[in-house]
Amino acid sequence: MQEMARRSNKDRSDTTRAALIAAGRQLFISRGYAETGTPELVTEAGVTRGALYHHFADKRALFRAVVEAEAAAVAAEIESAARPGLAPLKALSRGGAAFLEAMRVPGRTQLLLIDAAAVLGREELDAIDARHGGRTLHEGLAAAMQAGALPSLPLAPTAQLLGAAYDRAALAVAAGADPSDWHKLIDRVLAGLASPGTAPR
Repeated sequence: MQEMARRSNKDRSDTTRAALIAAGRQLFISRGYAETGTPELVTEAGVTRGALYHHFADKRALFRAVVEAEAAAVAAEIESAARPGLAPLKALSRGGAAFLEAMRVPGRTQLLLIDAAAVLGREELDAIDARHGGRTLHEGLAAAMQAGALPSLPLAPTAQLLGAAYDRAALAVAAGADPSDWHKLIDRVLAGLASPGTAPR
């Protein structure tokens, strides 16, 4: 019985936390961080103010959890597209296309690439990215270098450079650009870096 009660309490806690993150996402995107107050957050989530502060120290902590959840969702899309068994450069190309597609979810580009940097700061946002999208790019580049599809370049700077290119592409797509144009361009950059005979097709 005690084990069932613990599980039930955890389920309720997880449900409350998920409701707060979902409410935060909706309000931070529709109203912006500064214009969203804790009364609106708890009303939207259907929970008490005490429940909010039980799970999150303050509004910023909830915002950070929203950003982390969105970054994890993007990384999951990348990993699904760049599945095991693909040639390394093809996996990088598929992962890049998946990133641009995942960032087309309404509000996501604004949240992850603009608001998060302003609210959390570059260092904290980079740490979140290193666990999610940045990690997938770092791993993909490492696999390509290990396989000889890319030359042995400085891994961290290469990942940062390409990551910045993908972020800029996502911002352009959010402003109305054709994602395929940007994807093809970044593929050409990868092809230029590639070892002879290994450019993505």
